[in-house]
Amino acid sequence: MKWFLILWAGPVAFLGAWYFLSYYDMSFGFFMLTRQSHDLVFQIYGNVLGIAPETIPPLVARAIAFDSLIVFSIIGFRKRKAIAAWWRNRQASKAAASLPRADSLSSAP
Repeated sequence: MKWFLILWAGPVAFLGAWYFLSYYDMSFGFFMLTRQSHDLVFQIYGNVLGIAPETIPPLVARAIAFDSLIVFSIIGFRKRKAIAAWWRNRQASKAAASLPRADSLSSAP
């Protein structure tokens, strides 16, 4: 499961870092982090896909959100027993906290 998360989060973090740095032209001397390369990459993808380059970033963001939903659903399904036990313990502790205690002043005669 750890490798599953690493192999999912690594490319997402890499793409997000590249997009943020190139969008705001924080190049640090690397051509791939310039705004010029940012626009060129999206223009090439737009030409290949036959769509406007401005529509690609929202499509990628939706794809990442959908993939994240799938990944977290898989994790939740694999840990459903632990989550259910945590929920039962939480509900039991809430119920126990709402009961009046025998040593409280409100129950004094």
